[in-house]
Amino acid sequence: MKKIFLVVFVFVLFIDTVVGQLSTFENRNTNSIFSSAKIQYTTMLDSASVKMKYPRSSKEGSITYVGIEDWTGGFWPGALWYMFEYTHDKIWKDAAIKWTETLEKNQFNTNHHDIGFMMYNSYGNGYRLTHDEKYKAILIQSAKSLCKRYNDKVGAIKSWNDKPSIDGKDTLHYPVIIDNMMNLELLFFASKITGDTIYKHIAIKHAEKTMQNHIRPDYSSFHVVDYDTITGKVLHQETNQGFAHNSTWSRGQAWGIYGFTMVYRETGDKRFLQTALKMANFFIQHKNLPADKIPNWDFNVNEPSYKSPFTSQATSLTFVPRDAAAAAIVASALLELSKYAGDKAVNYKKTAMQILHSLTSDAYFAKPGTNNYFLLKHCTGNANRLSEVDKPLMYADYYLLEALLRANKKS
Repeated sequence: MKKIFLVVFVFVLFIDTVVGQLSTFENRNTNSIFSSAKIQYTTMLDSASVKMKYPRSSKEGSITYVGIEDWTGGFWPGALWYMFEYTHDKIWKDAAIKWTETLEKNQFNTNHHDIGFMMYNSYGNGYRLTHDEKYKAILIQSAKSLCKRYNDKVGAIKSWNDKPSIDGKDTLHYPVIIDNMMNLELLFFASKITGDTIYKHIAIKHAEKTMQNHIRPDYSSFHVVDYDTITGKVLHQETNQGFAHNSTWSRGQAWGIYGFTMVYRETGDKRFLQTALKMANFFIQHKNLPADKIPNWDFNVNEPSYKSPFTSQATSLTFVPRDAAAAAIVASALLELSKYAGDKAVNYKKTAMQILHSLTSDAYFAKPGTNNYFLLKHCTGNANRLSEVDKPLMYADYYLLEALLRANKKS
C-alpha cells in the first residue's frame, strides 16, 4: 500500500512540477513578448499604411509586401487582432479593422484554396472578437467561394490551378496540398452560422481524402497529391516545397497536425484525432528534430535515401535552414491537441512550451528595432526556389501570437 501511495505521490508531484513550469513561462514571458511585439508592429503599421500592402517577409534589408491576391494577406490583420485580444488596446482594434476590411473583395476569390487563410484569419478573428454582422456575411460568401473549388468525384478541394510538377515531369491538373487542411475551419464556421450542412460536408470529405492519400503509414505526409478528375484516382504523390518526393516537409507536417486537430474539434470524429496525435508524435519524436525543437525545413534533408528534384535550388545551400514558422504552427496546434489527448496531454503541452521557450529566446525572437520589425527569425518559405530562406515570415508571427494566447487560455 505504501508503494502505491509513493508512486501516486511522485506522479502528482511530477504533474505539479510540469504545470508549475508552464505557468512560470506564461506569467514571466508573455507580457514581455507582447510588449516587444507592440514596439515592432507600431513601426510596421506605419510602414504598411504608407505602402497599403500586406507585410510578408524581408529581402535585402527591407520589408517585402504583397497585394490582396497573395495567400499571406490575412496574417497581418490576424496578428493585429491577436494584439488587440491580448492588450485590449483600441489602437490595435482600429488597425485590425482597417486592415481586415481591405480584404473585403476576396470573399469572391475563387482563384485558389487559400481564401481560408486570407479571410478566416482576418474576418474570422474579427467576428470572434466583435460579432460584427457584416463580417459574418463576408465569411459566408468566402465559404461559398471556397466550395466552388470542390470536386465531388475527387472528394477534395482543388488547391492550385494546373501547374507543372516541381521536376517538370508531369502537369498537375488537380493538385491538393496538405496546407489545404487549414482552410476547412472557414467551412465549419459557415455551417455553424447558417445551419447549412453543405459546408461541413465538404470539409469532412476533404479531410477524409487527405487522411487517405496524404498520410503515409508512419504518419509522415506528402505535400502534394494530384488526382484524375474523371476517375478520382491518385495520379501523383510528391512534393513542391519539401526536400524530396518521399521526404517530410516540416511545415507540411505542421499544417497536418494543426488541421486534423481542428477537424476533430469540429466533428468529434476519433479518426481525425488519431491522425493528429500520430502526426504530432512523428514530429516531436523524430530523430532529426533538433534539441531546441525547431525543425529543419525538411526532416530528411541530405539523407541518402531521399533524392531532391533536379530543379531544386536547395542543394546549393551551404547550411540547413531551420523553419521557425513550422515550429510556431506546431506549438499552437499542440496546445489545442493537449485538450483532447487524455493522459498524454501533459506531454503535448510540455513540448509546446519547450518550442515556445525556444521561439521566444534570443536565438529566434528578434530584439525590438531589428528583423525589419517582424517577431521571429530563421523561417523558411520555399527552399527549393531559394525564396524566403532564413527570413522572417508574417505567418510565423501570427501562429506565435496565437500559441501565446492559447498558452494563456485566451483563445
